[in-house]
Amino acid sequence: MARELQGIAAAIRAEGLTRNFGKLTAVDDLGFEVAAGELFGLVGPDGAGKTTTLRMLAGILRPTSGDAEMAGVSIVRNPDRIRHRLAYMPQRFGLYTDLTVLENLYFYADLYLVPKAERDERLERLFAFSNLGPFKDRRAGNLSGGMKQKLGLSCALVHQPDILLLDEPTFGVDPVSRRDLWLIVHEMVAQGVTAVVSTAYMDEAERFDRMVLLHRGRILALDTPEALQKTILGEVLEVHVEQVRQAREVVRSLPEVRRATVFGDRLHVTVASASKETPAVRAALSEAGLAALEIKAIDPSLEDVFIDRVARAESA
Repeated sequence: MARELQGIAAAIRAEGLTRNFGKLTAVDDLGFEVAAGELFGLVGPDGAGKTTTLRMLAGILRPTSGDAEMAGVSIVRNPDRIRHRLAYMPQRFGLYTDLTVLENLYFYADLYLVPKAERDERLERLFAFSNLGPFKDRRAGNLSGGMKQKLGLSCALVHQPDILLLDEPTFGVDPVSRRDLWLIVHEMVAQGVTAVVSTAYMDEAERFDRMVLLHRGRILALDTPEALQKTILGEVLEVHVEQVRQAREVVRSLPEVRRATVFGDRLHVTVASASKETPAVRAALSEAGLAALEIKAIDPSLEDVFIDRVARAESA
């Protein structure tokens, strides 16, 4: 079990965190706090600044300006002092493909100076929730993508860190392995670990205690998923129609419609009032020869919220 972060108001505190690459500002004046034992999300598309933020928090990349404290230690002034208390897992974790699962775990145990008397017990616990026990003698290079991610996460956890930083751990992973990875993360948080996880998958964002929505290196919003879903301006209609992209162009032209976005074979249409505007949307589609199979009011998804926040930011 992770050590308690005694006497620290926030496990992580970022203030004015900024990183430039030449003329490009990848992370722009970020400020947020993460409580001890919290599952905190960095959510946004590619290029939002998620990886750069995590690399700065991990002490791998020095901020251009600003600072962050990890367990009360400055990443600018004392980056080496925090590294033994955190684990950072990038998208491509540094597994040794010619070593077995067990050999990789022993290697990272050596790297983190895990006492030999504690190793067997720790590995048994890691095998128990990763389900890698039956594959401990298999070379890492012969594992599936999902199993490699679970091994990478197990290697990151072998020294029982206080803070866990995960960069899109489920990217490109099959649905079953995604579920298993999240089970591992939730179990570690339940044991007191503070976890910061980045993802571009909006459906995963609902798992977080709190989250920031990132866009072009800046914070669009910070709150619980439930609270963010209540901030969207207007109500959302889900429109099931066969020619969805043509339908989007039709409803976009209506003065009552604030936004229309394609979600698979559905449209999410943002209006001021779902009950009042449904007849107008249905009539416009019918006039264009696009019969709606179903129109119903739905709760906004986090993707609806993100799109709404981006539109507000770009129109400001």
